[in-house]
Amino acid sequence: MSIRIRAVLKPEYTDVRVLVSHPMETGLRRDDAGKLVPLHFIQTLVLRLNGQVLIQSQLSQAVSRNPVFAFRLRQAKVGDKIELAWTDNQGASGRADALVSAN
Repeated sequence: MSIRIRAVLKPEYTDVRVLVSHPMETGLRRDDAGKLVPLHFIQTLVLRLNGQVLIQSQLSQAVSRNPVFAFRLRQAKVGDKIELAWTDNQGASGRADALVSAN
């Protein structure tokens, strides 16, 4: 599973967009054999700016597959480090970072 982050400085804020590749199974879907596909979703999501936690959230199975998250930050500058980390209900985790760019 991968994470792609884009952080672009705008005149009044920094636009951060994150794409997380994850199946996000609700536990309600059935496979081709008719068996329920087990629940598998991102539980926690943490966004940091230069190591400082800005957003810490808990998610549920109601989020779609390969979710896109968008944030607007006011205090970020060009060259600042944005980091996103997640953990799912099966113990898997992912982490990625990117630098804020001018455009």
